[in-house]
Amino acid sequence: MLKIKDDVDLKELEKFGFKQRNNYYEIFNHYDVDVITIYENDKTIECGDVTADDKLYDLIQSGLVEKV
Repeated sequence: MLKIKDDVDLKELEKFGFKQRNNYYEIFNHYDVDVITIYENDKTIECGDVTADDKLYDLIQSGLVEKV
C-alpha cells in the first residue's frame, strides 16, 4: 500500500492539481472520473482509475510517497 509521508503537509498536493474536499484530497482526469483520492486521517492513497499512473509517478518522484 502507498501513502503520503507523515512529514508532508497535504496542502502540498494542491501543487499537483489535487482539490481538498471534506476529509480527503482528490484529482480527476479529463473525463471527470476520480483518479486518485488521498485521505487526511491516515494519508493513504486510493487509485480509482488506470490513468492515475502519471500523477502517482509525479508524487513519487517528488518524494511525497512511501510504501507501507
